[in-house]
Amino acid sequence: METREILLAFQRGELSLKQAQASLQGFSDLGFAKVDTARKQRNGYPEVIYGQGKSQEQICEIMAALKDETSPILTTRVDAIKAEFLKARFPQGQYFETAHCFVLNPQKEVASDNYIAIVTAGTSDLSVAEEAAVTAQQFGNRVEKIYDVGVAGIHRLFNHLTLIQKARVVIVIAGMEGALASVVGGLVSAPVIAVPTSIGYGTNFQGLTALLSMLNSCASGVSVVNIDNGFGAAYNASLINHMKG
Repeated sequence: METREILLAFQRGELSLKQAQASLQGFSDLGFAKVDTARKQRNGYPEVIYGQGKSQEQICEIMAALKDETSPILTTRVDAIKAEFLKARFPQGQYFETAHCFVLNPQKEVASDNYIAIVTAGTSDLSVAEEAAVTAQQFGNRVEKIYDVGVAGIHRLFNHLTLIQKARVVIVIAGMEGALASVVGGLVSAPVIAVPTSIGYGTNFQGLTALLSMLNSCASGVSVVNIDNGFGAAYNASLINHMKG
């Protein structure tokens, strides 16, 4: 809310003094966390909660501080135990098991000509891919999923090439040697956001090999996010997909 709206809401008794103060200062101080309640005004999206490393009680308190948001409130990296706890506290929320994401005020599927294509090399990359898909959908994007089309069977990719080429932006997710990002980058005119995953045997080095391969791609238009960072890829893809023109 803008300053005038906050003051009027306080005057009408719709906000307590503490709530009005938190709204005016732009964050809610919980002691263990300072929740950025003004992020949507600055960035277009509300704060997203990173669930890993936080207790279920801490996640609940942060979500409660954001619950007045009408936009989806997304928490990533939520395991099944934490999800059960959150569901009991927020029964209207939705848990996406494969993505390990919990969402309050979930966004309905968007119908749009513009869409984000999410392409994975293998089925083992699905957790990262679904984190990207849930993030993109909750940020108001249409998502098309093309899974398990890695370079070991490149003909599978070509079967979906038209769908991939028509996307506004493409997220490519791969472990092992990470070659799929370069292949897709050479076939499309849209920006490609590459996500290396920690999937692979010993010298994959928990995703480092795929990361370095993607960073050294000779295909133009390929940018790279951190290992297993489906959320980061989807956030940037959403910014691109919502650009006008």
